[in-house]
Amino acid sequence: MKKAVLLCCVGVAACSRPQPPAVKPDVHYVVGPAWQAGGAWVYPREDFSYQGKGLAVRQAASAQPRTTDGEVRNPLSMTGSHPTLQLPAVVTVINLDNGREITIRVNDRGPAEAGRVLGLSPKAADLLGVGAEPARVRVVEDEVTSRRLAEVLPGGPMLQINTAPREAVKQTDLQNVGVSAQAEPQTAPAGQIAAPAAVQLPELPAQWRQGQPEATQLWVEAADFTARGAAARLAAQDGGSVWPSFTPQGKMWAVRQGPFTTISDADAALKRALADGLTGSHIVVE
Repeated sequence: MKKAVLLCCVGVAACSRPQPPAVKPDVHYVVGPAWQAGGAWVYPREDFSYQGKGLAVRQAASAQPRTTDGEVRNPLSMTGSHPTLQLPAVVTVINLDNGREITIRVNDRGPAEAGRVLGLSPKAADLLGVGAEPARVRVVEDEVTSRRLAEVLPGGPMLQINTAPREAVKQTDLQNVGVSAQAEPQTAPAGQIAAPAAVQLPELPAQWRQGQPEATQLWVEAADFTARGAAARLAAQDGGSVWPSFTPQGKMWAVRQGPFTTISDADAALKRALADGLTGSHIVVE
């Protein structure tokens, strides 16, 4: 009898322990400062028409309950991380090794390892067929959806309101752009702007599409130069080659090493380039 009473008391004590508060989303638009990934500097920027190839990996577990853009972290969501894209952004990811395609929302900064262009949540990685090893992928941004998110989320580009009529401003939900408000619509007094309600982004469908695999090669691109002569001198020192490179600033000249047949060989060349002080070095998939 005493044993039963003791067990009951233990059960009541366990049930009465204070529970940690539930993590609430704080979804907002963010670009963020430059940061280092494995010794390589990367510079986040707005780019609503991003397209690129590179290596994708499964996201490492994080102790942070929220992602960089304030979403509640969820391993079952169709989400991912990118070194430079504005957050959030919606992208299509194609696994060039097996032809699978998925759509995810990039909501976190990463991956932390140099030479990786995309991190995938466990669910997204499973559907794309990405295991413990990196996969060669193409990433294509959905420009329309990504711009809409930037326009409506807190912290995004602000509209000019000085010329707007000074009358009641009503706050409504944002369903038409894939954002839902968590509070009832409110009306602010004339001449004032209503405080934004907390928003939560809906989950993207957990599905994949089958396309065609694509043969690729791996290169390590060490640096970009405005003058071909400077690029040729560095290439001669490191045994590389000079390639034309087209950037937002115009035509430049890149120094590359390769091609490499395996990711481990490309990683080794990238580490050598970073150790030589070429902090802008990265892996190119073509």
